[in-house]
Amino acid sequence: MATKRIVLFASGSGSNVENIVHYFKDDERVVVAAVLTNKKDALVLDRCDRLNVPAFYFNKTAFSSGTAVLSLLRGLAPDLIVLAGFLWKIPEALVLAFPKKIINIHPALLPHYGGKGMYGMRVHQAVKENNERETGITIHYVNARYDEGAIIHQVKTHITKEDSAATIAEKVHALEYAHFPKVIAQLLSDT
Repeated sequence: MATKRIVLFASGSGSNVENIVHYFKDDERVVVAAVLTNKKDALVLDRCDRLNVPAFYFNKTAFSSGTAVLSLLRGLAPDLIVLAGFLWKIPEALVLAFPKKIINIHPALLPHYGGKGMYGMRVHQAVKENNERETGITIHYVNARYDEGAIIHQVKTHITKEDSAATIAEKVHALEYAHFPKVIAQLLSDT
């Protein structure tokens, strides 16, 4: 199998980025080509320094109304673009340029608790407030609308009445760390 290239997008601390980098670090068939972030002070940049992974910051103009990010991505030639805690909607130009090559992980069982503004603790708090008995993760392809792309993989976890939004978040993060890299590996082996 030829070397497969991944580009990761992140907006925050980058714990999923670090998990993915560690998962593939000894796999000669996969390389994390770069990490891109929309926040110049995102902690993921510090992680990338420590992990020796190239990282790039871009602003809103470079992302949505310009061709800078698209040009950068074309130069990086990714086999898969992975949104790992990235909060902006992907512009249609990127979706069209990389069909079925952009995936996202969402901290709930879509189609529930998805859409604009539904991320992180907001999702877990809503799950708690609605007394759900289960939640989980959804890995899906990205299209032009928030959290509406075709579902690739879902994993569930049970919730008790005693669980707080914080403990729900811990359960969901454990699922992300266990399953996201494996799904990425499977998608790469299918291309």
